[in-house]
Amino acid sequence: MLSADDARRLALSMPDAVEQDHHGKPSFRVGGKIFATLWSPNEMNVMASEPRIRMAVADDPDVCSEVMWGRKLAAVRVKLDAASEALLEDLLGEAWAQRAPKQQQ
Repeated sequence: MLSADDARRLALSMPDAVEQDHHGKPSFRVGGKIFATLWSPNEMNVMASEPRIRMAVADDPDVCSEVMWGRKLAAVRVKLDAASEALLEDLLGEAWAQRAPKQQQ
């Protein structure tokens, strides 16, 4: 069981990650690109790859759900009170790696 503070700590543990407001919600960025948002006190949207999003939803449907942006699969929504730290850290790491400038990886 994770809290919003746990999710924030994990997101900010990624190299060069910063927190910045995004339309009234905390977002976590690297190289100016968002890799996660704290959607609500109990939900984090993680901008992982499409295959990783689908795998997370298939493996943990009670914890993870798809987030669409128009017709595009954009993120996985993680219910923090049901998620393990290992799952969220893995998703955040994958999303961070997709968005980080190549010299940081």
